[in-house]
Amino acid sequence: MPRWRMPTCASAALAAAGLLLSGCANPSVGSANDDPTEPVTLKFWHGWATPGEVKAVDDSIERFEKLHPNIRVESTGNVTDTTVNQALRAGGDKAPDVVSSFTTNNVGQYCDSGMWVDLDPFMKKTGVDKHEVFPKTLLDYTSYQGNQCALPLLADAFGMYYNKDAFEEAGIERPPRTMSEFERVAKKLTVRRGGDSYERVGYMPNFRLYQNSPDRLFAQWGPKYFDADGNSRLAEEPATYDFLKTARQLADAQGGFDDLEKFRLTFGDEMSSQNAFLTGKLAMHLDGEWRGLMLKDAKADFDWGVAPLPVPDDQADTYGRGFITGTVAGIAHSSKHQNAAWELVKFLTTDTNQVVDFANAIHNVPSTYAALKSPRLDADPTFRTFFKILENKHSEALPPSTNGGSYIVSLADFAYSVEAGRAGDLRAGLKKLDDQIDADTLQSKS
Repeated sequence: MPRWRMPTCASAALAAAGLLLSGCANPSVGSANDDPTEPVTLKFWHGWATPGEVKAVDDSIERFEKLHPNIRVESTGNVTDTTVNQALRAGGDKAPDVVSSFTTNNVGQYCDSGMWVDLDPFMKKTGVDKHEVFPKTLLDYTSYQGNQCALPLLADAFGMYYNKDAFEEAGIERPPRTMSEFERVAKKLTVRRGGDSYERVGYMPNFRLYQNSPDRLFAQWGPKYFDADGNSRLAEEPATYDFLKTARQLADAQGGFDDLEKFRLTFGDEMSSQNAFLTGKLAMHLDGEWRGLMLKDAKADFDWGVAPLPVPDDQADTYGRGFITGTVAGIAHSSKHQNAAWELVKFLTTDTNQVVDFANAIHNVPSTYAALKSPRLDADPTFRTFFKILENKHSEALPPSTNGGSYIVSLADFAYSVEAGRAGDLRAGLKKLDDQIDADTLQSKS
């Protein structure tokens, strides 16, 4: 699921989601005593919108209904988190029973508020051992403080796409593995036209580019965002300083932020035929597994490959790691058909053939151990690079928080000022950022 639909930088939307979730749910609403063998109609709301994705969802529903002829599923796509939250708060017959979200950032809110029900009792009742089924990183981003209110419904892993033709032209034998090597290779691949213009940039570090939100590259350092008490600790985290310094150095090696930003503004839309990597304006590019299918569909006129993103020089043994996120699925607290709803969630998230078929159809990473090993899985080696990133023990997802993704928005806003040279004293700025994140978290609990 391409993450351009995630509101990672939409402060107002995230704030609205937080207000809708905060203190509004009654975990005792609804019933887990319904008979899942009785005729019932479930409402399933999800965020997929493109024709191919919607068909893949509809095919999944059709497979489920064949196994459960008593359960009819009404599927509604292209639904945002804000719309879901409004419906769940209102309750009633029009609210969904089963929901999915691209926004893993909000899981902490879903779980803490009771908006989505705890799935552990359902798994225990039906013999699902989540630790045997799902990779740990995926369980981490679908739970909060022991409440497993969601389960993974396919995953996204981020790596580096690179232009093999450009590498060969520059005499570079393999993708960089450490940040210092990254800087050297990016500089070597950068081609200037003269003045402040470019023909090609080795790697565009600017955080406003497509999928380049700072948390994705920051994951290569394995940062700890919060302390044991849930307080933001970015000013205390050595990785924060090294990450921001490295991003600036990547920019400086290729002409500096200002020149790069002018070039970035010439890029076409991420999803168009004028995507900067597709048109050869970028030799290396941070992106998710779905990009490979799009490059093939667009018939890219150069040879390309995929590799993990580089890691800090002092963490070279973690090479292969990456940022992990994904779609999550859960049951609405207001549903009166929670046992039937669980049958749908269980099928979508744990049935091996279903997970594999869905992953193949929309080119996302399978979210169960069994699916990752299935012979039915797409054998494309570039696609499978992302499976290895997902399974790498050093790969990380964002930690859940009761303030949803607003702490990531705050980090992004701060990172924009740093890369543009407007942040001033870095330590003072990070301490102020910590204070802001803690205040937002406190407000989300009030």
